[in-house]
Amino acid sequence: MATPVLDKVEAESAASPYITVTFRIRRFNPEVSDEAQWQDFRIDIDPKERVLDGLHKIKWELDGSLTFRRSCAHGICGSDAMRINGRNRLACKTLIKDINPSKPITVEPIKGLTVQKDLIVDMEPFFQAYRDVMPFLVTSGNEPTRERLQSAEDRERFDDTTKCILCAACTSSCPVFWNDGQYFGPAAIVNAHRFIFDSRDEAAEQRLEILNDKDGVWRCRTTFNCTDACPRGIEVTKAIQEVKRALITRRF
Repeated sequence: MATPVLDKVEAESAASPYITVTFRIRRFNPEVSDEAQWQDFRIDIDPKERVLDGLHKIKWELDGSLTFRRSCAHGICGSDAMRINGRNRLACKTLIKDINPSKPITVEPIKGLTVQKDLIVDMEPFFQAYRDVMPFLVTSGNEPTRERLQSAEDRERFDDTTKCILCAACTSSCPVFWNDGQYFGPAAIVNAHRFIFDSRDEAAEQRLEILNDKDGVWRCRTTFNCTDACPRGIEVTKAIQEVKRALITRRF
C-alpha cells in the first residue's frame, strides 16, 4: 500500500524537468597524446538549460580536467564559440532542447585554428588579422574639444558590422580559412568594413589597400557559411561584398 511520502516522491519524480543527455566531446591533451579522442559523458539536465551549463556540470561534477573558454556566459564576450553538432555556435546561447537531445550532442573546437587543449584553440592568428586591418578610428588634425557628430543615416551605413563580438565563429566556419590560414577571414573584414564606411574616419583607402592583398577579400567564395554562423546575426557575406565593391569602384 502506497504511503503519502512515497506518493509525494513519485509525483515529484514524474514532474521532474530533467532528462538524460549524452555529451560527446572531442578531447585533446598534448601532454598525454598527439591524437584527439572522443569521450562520452551522460548527465541529467533540464533541456531548457544551455550547452554551457552541461559543460559546467561535466567539469564540476565528472571531470575537472575538461578545458574550455567562457567568460560572461551571456553571448557578449564571444569566448565560448565551439562546434556543436557540426555547427559553430556559442555554448552560452545554445539550448539543449533546440539541438535534439535524444541523440548525443557533439562538442568540438572551432576549425582552422590550432587546438591547444580540448575545446581551446590558439586565437592569436585570428586576432593578428583583426589588428592588421586597423580596427580603430583614424583622423587628422588636433584633438577635438567635443564628440565627432554623425548623422543617423551615416551611422546606419555601418551599423550592422558594429555588432561583432570577435568570437571567431564566422572565420572558423569558412572553408577558405580552413585550408589557408593566411586569409584575413570574415571577422577581420567585417571589422574593417565598420571603419571603411564610417564618415568620420580618414583611413578607408589604407584599409582597402590592405584587403586588396592576395589573402584579402578576393579569397572569399561567397558560401555564406560565415553569415549562417554569426551569433549576432551580422550579414557577414554582404559586408564582404560591399568591401569588394568599394575596391572596384574607388578609382571611378
